[in-house]
Amino acid sequence: MFDFPFSKEFERRKIKRSFDLEPQEILLDKLSKKKAEELGVSERKLEVPLSRHILQMGYVFSLILIGILFAKAFQLQVMENEKYTALAERNQFIIYKIKASRGVIYDSALNQLVFNRPSFDLVCNKNYLPEKEEERLRVLKEVAEILESDLSTLNLKIEESREPKILIAENLSHQTLLILETKIRELPGFEVDRTLIRDYESGEIYAHLIGYTGKITASEFQESSEIYSITDYVGREGLEKSYEEILRKNPGKLQIERDALGNIVSQKIIQFPEPGKNLVLFLDSDLQKKITEELEKTLKTIGSKKATAIALDPKTGGVLALVSLPSFDNNLFQKGADPEALKKLLEDPLELEPLFNRAISGRYLTGSTIKPLIASAVLEEKIISPTKKINCQGLITIPHLYDPEKETKKYDWTVHGWTDMKKAIAESCNVYFYTVGGGYEEQEGLGPTKIKEYLELFGWGDKTYIDLPGEASGFLPDKEWKQKTWHEGWWDGDTYNFSIGQGYLLITPLEVANGFAAIANGGTLFQPQVVKEIVDSEKNIIKEFKTKIIRQNFIETEYLQIVREGMRQAVTGVGSPRASAVLLNSLPVSSAAKTGTAELGNDIYHNWVTVFAPYEDPEIVLTVMIERVKEEHVAALPVAQQVLQWYFSR
Repeated sequence: MFDFPFSKEFERRKIKRSFDLEPQEILLDKLSKKKAEELGVSERKLEVPLSRHILQMGYVFSLILIGILFAKAFQLQVMENEKYTALAERNQFIIYKIKASRGVIYDSALNQLVFNRPSFDLVCNKNYLPEKEEERLRVLKEVAEILESDLSTLNLKIEESREPKILIAENLSHQTLLILETKIRELPGFEVDRTLIRDYESGEIYAHLIGYTGKITASEFQESSEIYSITDYVGREGLEKSYEEILRKNPGKLQIERDALGNIVSQKIIQFPEPGKNLVLFLDSDLQKKITEELEKTLKTIGSKKATAIALDPKTGGVLALVSLPSFDNNLFQKGADPEALKKLLEDPLELEPLFNRAISGRYLTGSTIKPLIASAVLEEKIISPTKKINCQGLITIPHLYDPEKETKKYDWTVHGWTDMKKAIAESCNVYFYTVGGGYEEQEGLGPTKIKEYLELFGWGDKTYIDLPGEASGFLPDKEWKQKTWHEGWWDGDTYNFSIGQGYLLITPLEVANGFAAIANGGTLFQPQVVKEIVDSEKNIIKEFKTKIIRQNFIETEYLQIVREGMRQAVTGVGSPRASAVLLNSLPVSSAAKTGTAELGNDIYHNWVTVFAPYEDPEIVLTVMIERVKEEHVAALPVAQQVLQWYFSR
């Protein structure tokens, strides 16, 4: 066998190669080499193998990346599973509140005094606004155009709100509402919210009694978002405030299920709405109107501007009427009311204060109105016999404690002559009550401590705790108070003033009426009550308020009877030709009364009268007080006469 040199060389090179070359590969390499030479490249490598270090770094990086992904997956699926499950469910399920109606208010004859009127508001929920800036801008721009408002203002209102739900516009006009209803599906994040607002029948007549509602504040909504919506109104004054928990509605809940694309899959009511409960009052609405009418007529005649009147049922403490003048229209605080009229009301000069409830918050000198209470205390303490007479010559003279040459005179309004207790009450004799209140010559007096003690038993100087907000407590002075306030001792003259309702005491009209109710009914002091019953929508009684007794039998019945007879004598004039309330003798029923004129100086007086009737079995106690009456006009008594004439003749 022949051995060719070229064949050996071929075999040797073949052994050194780790792979075989195909003919086309040789051709391609030759072309590549030629191209490289044309470009001036001396050598060209087809591939560069990676170093071991780089491979290790890549491996480590891959492990770190996998670890991060695993940790994040663990965080989302295990550690924060509940959070994201809740978020997913929130996106899947939307809970809408189903509106209910607020409770209404009736008078004692079930005449409705408060109504609910529908209103529509535009609300924005920031959570459901489009995420894309262009789409969000389109929605906001269209809403601004519909509302005819500024886009930048709308956007700022939404951005600055800390709450997800924002009230954009309230009490929408009919035209705006129609446009929104047709386009609301194209405005994600916005919804039209139907609400009910209050409509008060004869608002000015019942304003201080019923009160009004006002828009819920952000903090109130945050505290009670389960009950209220951002468009709700809540009680601000009067019964609306004190019975907010009874009147307010409990909304229902509608659950809407959506798919991933936002389409509604199902709807389900998970809680039915409950309307608010309704109130039935002791109030006689016709009596309320009559008192208002007579007071307004009298104020116009005598030139005064402020007055108040309260009528109570002495058998229960129920409030039959409560009037405070000047009054205001409580409808002005509701949505859609005239803003200029509301501004004028709120900026009213301080001397009128129409928002101030004088009946329960005003504090006044009572004048001679106090005398039946002093008489009751004198009899209970056995200071004087009711038949003992004191000679009234129109004044008493008080000697100076240190200088006999100096003396103080305390005057009466007239000379009464020999006067017993009944005559003293009927004619309002100051000298008699100076004597039995502060003591004079040989007659012992109650003294300031006992006077205060007994006035407190009649409920003076403390709140009655009527079911209305804003009640003030009266004030009864004493020695310690005067020393602390005026840095002076308590003098006999202070006691004499105290005995006839002058000096430092300040009592609310409600306290006066309630104290006299205890005299009228024989010695039971009730807690006044405006609301009689809570009823459902069918007017079925849910709860009936029981009468609340503060105290009773604190004055002997026989002593109260003597006081009542003195008040009766003030009307009949029997044994008292100058009886102060004979105008009431024309009433179709018997009555008893006590007038009062509290001196303010410069011939200005607070003019009072309190009447109960029928005398034998009282069913009404009426207190009327007119502020700052000039020249001692007889102002309150004619009002009471006209009101009671109508009341017992209708």
